[in-house]
Amino acid sequence: MSDQSPEPEPDVGPDAFEEIIESETDRDPDLAVIEAGSRTLRTQAGPPKGDGIPARPTDPAVDQALREVEQELASRWGETKLEPSRVRIQALMDVLGEPQRTYQSIHITGTNGKTSTARMIEMLLGAFDLRTGRYSSPHVQSITERISVDGAPVPAEKFIETYADIKPFVDMVDSQQQYRLSFFEVLTGMAYAAFADAPVEVAIVEVGMGGSWDATNVIDAGVAVITPISLDHMDRLGGTPEEIATEKSGIVKPGATVVMAQQPVEAASVVLKKAVEVDATVAREGMEFGVVRREVAVGGQLMTLRGLGGEYPDIFLPLHGAHMAHNAAVALAAVEAFFGIGSEHDRTLDVDTVREAFASVSSPGRLELVRSSPSVLLDAAHNPAGAQAAAAAITEAFGFSRLIGVVGPSGGKDVRGLLEALEPILAEVVVTRNSTYRAMDVDALAGLAVEVFGEDRVQVEPRLDDALEAAITLAEEEDEYAGAGVLVTGSVITVGEARLLLGRDR
Repeated sequence: MSDQSPEPEPDVGPDAFEEIIESETDRDPDLAVIEAGSRTLRTQAGPPKGDGIPARPTDPAVDQALREVEQELASRWGETKLEPSRVRIQALMDVLGEPQRTYQSIHITGTNGKTSTARMIEMLLGAFDLRTGRYSSPHVQSITERISVDGAPVPAEKFIETYADIKPFVDMVDSQQQYRLSFFEVLTGMAYAAFADAPVEVAIVEVGMGGSWDATNVIDAGVAVITPISLDHMDRLGGTPEEIATEKSGIVKPGATVVMAQQPVEAASVVLKKAVEVDATVAREGMEFGVVRREVAVGGQLMTLRGLGGEYPDIFLPLHGAHMAHNAAVALAAVEAFFGIGSEHDRTLDVDTVREAFASVSSPGRLELVRSSPSVLLDAAHNPAGAQAAAAAITEAFGFSRLIGVVGPSGGKDVRGLLEALEPILAEVVVTRNSTYRAMDVDALAGLAVEVFGEDRVQVEPRLDDALEAAITLAEEEDEYAGAGVLVTGSVITVGEARLLLGRDR
């Protein structure tokens, strides 16, 4: 460790505030005010603390308290049992004093890419000295991941404290409603309260499912982000791209800017119609912004992005695949829109700051390399579109001579479509299940896998630890396959449990 004393924090009193604004002579005046004001908040928390996945608390008392909160939350309706209504969450916001109105917000919906895009937006805003909160779901390993402040999950102690603070109000709402608040609704209330308490300047909020009636949709976000829409959760959102897009476009508020990733024509038409109805501005990938060029680089990819204000060359992103480059373009456009670039301001963001932010991005469980010899990749793809993107990225970025799959999806998904998307890149597949009730029955999964892969390419291991061991053994079994690897996929839950089993608990 260095023995140097930390540099003193800068003076952020009223005089210093004016000096910061005056020194920003080459910046837009409005942005200078935003940045100067934010520095007074940043001194309360210091620089971003990173985005690692937290381990269980080492203090036994804290760990026990967190488990008790988890158990209480788990006693409520789970995330797969939903009622299309915002009555309960709005009642909770009312008794909490509308904490979600105390900061600006960016709202993100879509079928795939929401979490990675949210993380990129978070890093970009943090690089421009804004204090951020991020609400994401589901978590990979720890429930505390869902609520982040300053780029890091809130500490377990803060998570417990926030739950204790809002619990009396939750109980009050429960007593007045036909149904108790759900698991996701309580967590949403906790996130909005934690962000107000921090306080953050901007919240990056992922929907849980859909948009119109999602519990998160009690914010009036100035920027609505719609990542690629495909068929998923069809029993709740609809069976066509148009129906799903209708639900998801419910986050678009009057006067907002909609940042829309490339979409099926039917879905794009629905979003554009909604924007016209509420007088929102639309920025479309491939039209107003996009990926100009990209090439594979060591540890990721090098890109030139076109934003709403101009081009950003030589952007290194330490994530693999064309889909991640497109997520980056969407994230950049969202941040530009947040700062008014492309409408109020005709210029780009500082390119060096943008480069620094993207170079610092991580997205645990998204083509994450957690072991070598043989290489083990974790990817949370859980539907055909996600699996197709992962397969293309692996083919592009990794030179595997033989790849073994460990697949453990949740029930109720298009598992055949997922397996068909993975079949071309997998030599063999080990089918398994995670430890939760949502996991697909292994025998049913094995039956589908045999239909897609053939009996000789399928192995069944009901326990995930046995499945990982079997896949690693298959990858290692012949010397000629020195370039073999293992892909663990099918569910965020499966990926999280595999991450723990492989020792990635931080």
